[in-house]
Amino acid sequence: MQKAPVQFVAKNMRLDLRLIAEMIPPGVRVLDIGCGDGALMAHLAAEKQVDARGIEIDMQAATEAVSHGLAVIHGDADNDLAFYPDGAFDYVVLSRTLQAVERPREVLRQMLRIGRHAIVSFPNFGHWQMRVKLLLDGRMPDTETWSRPWYETPNIHPCTIRDFFALAEMENYVIERWLAVDERGLKGPWRRSVRLANIFGQQALFQLRRK
Repeated sequence: MQKAPVQFVAKNMRLDLRLIAEMIPPGVRVLDIGCGDGALMAHLAAEKQVDARGIEIDMQAATEAVSHGLAVIHGDADNDLAFYPDGAFDYVVLSRTLQAVERPREVLRQMLRIGRHAIVSFPNFGHWQMRVKLLLDGRMPDTETWSRPWYETPNIHPCTIRDFFALAEMENYVIERWLAVDERGLKGPWRRSVRLANIFGQQALFQLRRK
């Protein structure tokens, strides 16, 4: 099991990664898809003795992760998950990447084939700021969460929290837990209401399993 580099500290991780780390128990096998520089993997290995592996499409980020001693390979979610055997991992993580893959339904299916649980985080396109900007300006929104103009964004399948609930129901997945937060990590009084979370939640996290 790889040792975590000391520069990766939980408080410096992106909000959704900190929340994902809280959802993963100690000592399990984890595959982090779109792992970037491996910050989540390093944290899980150091704090929870997790056997963490990663896959990253950006060669520079993958190389950086490997240079820190992390088990990361260069690849992408759309094409390379099929090479992993069934049940190879306890948890498969896809953080802020679902909206950027070409075939999100197939990626989710592969995640729950190779892992017992899948954890997915994504920015919520149904947030009230997105709705207001579209209504008033008639242009694709540019917010703190959706921070790139439409012609530069990698996001090709933006979805809302309600969209994801509908997809999970259609695919017959069990939603073991979910939460919606703003960029400061506040969960708010709407955390138990899908409709309100879809309006006020800037990003969402879901933990899934197959029935």
